[in-house]
Amino acid sequence: MYTPLPDDDQPYLISTGRLPQQQQVEALVRAAYERYKGLDDGKVADYIPALAKVSPGLFGICVVGTNGGSFAVGDAEHEFSIQSVSKPFVFALVCEAIGTEVARQKIGVNATGLPFNSVMAVELNPERTMNPMVNPGAIATTSLVPGETADAKWRFIRDGLSKFAGRRLELDHEIYESEAATNLRNRGIAKLLEGYERMYFDALAATDVYTKQCSLRVSARDLAVMGATLADGGVNPVTKERVVSADVAKRLLAALATAGLYERSGDWLFEIGLPGKSGVGGGIVTIAPGKGGLGVFSPPLDAAGNSVRGQRVTKYLSEHLGLNLFASQPE
Repeated sequence: MYTPLPDDDQPYLISTGRLPQQQQVEALVRAAYERYKGLDDGKVADYIPALAKVSPGLFGICVVGTNGGSFAVGDAEHEFSIQSVSKPFVFALVCEAIGTEVARQKIGVNATGLPFNSVMAVELNPERTMNPMVNPGAIATTSLVPGETADAKWRFIRDGLSKFAGRRLELDHEIYESEAATNLRNRGIAKLLEGYERMYFDALAATDVYTKQCSLRVSARDLAVMGATLADGGVNPVTKERVVSADVAKRLLAALATAGLYERSGDWLFEIGLPGKSGVGGGIVTIAPGKGGLGVFSPPLDAAGNSVRGQRVTKYLSEHLGLNLFASQPE
């Protein structure tokens, strides 16, 4: 169990910076789109039957700055299921509701180094859930959402993710029904966690709410706005509504940096230097703290379940827009 370090009375400083001029952003986003639109590596997810129907040629990019400015290209308005990209945002809502320290103690924030749906990770690690970005931790996170009933928890999540996106998000009923009919592994994981007392609501009911959460419809533009909300200290730069506190946004981004891309999180941070989250629906959200959010949609995935074009685009824009958190130069 982690023991927090004592606070001191010194004032906090924050990371600063901004995106380049709008014309430069637009030119680089267009260049990234043209550079990778012909890339045909990867395979559309087919373990959920409804996802197998998605066209592999769909491809959209959107950048949203903390000032509310945006630029999009390609299929940036095409809606798809959010899937695992929902995980960090639900964790942020739970942290806001019960406190970051309580959430850390109940869920954990350390990477497993194993696939997102690994049962072995549950058995090997004493904390069981490990972090909110893999399925065990994400389902446990959903079980912590405020609400006495499954319906109340679902409304809280839908309303909260809608605030992040700046518009009302709707459930994709076809995706939900397809996932609900095939999510035996997630149900098994939830029951296993329940046996270890790491579920905080009925295991199967929480799994169903989690399945709905993953079936919300978003676009690349929505993901960019959601990412920019975290980049702007929890304030949606489009609606100007505070969704979570600045402290929650900061802690959430730290958790994303360690586990957002599952077992490839180390490679992702090494190459791109930014917190990000992928989903098998083909979306990737990336956050440049203080600067903005990047949303990419491209369904073909690599073996770890991450969008192939999405990773390439993110690396390109991280380098050319000067976003990498670890990049520096001597004075």
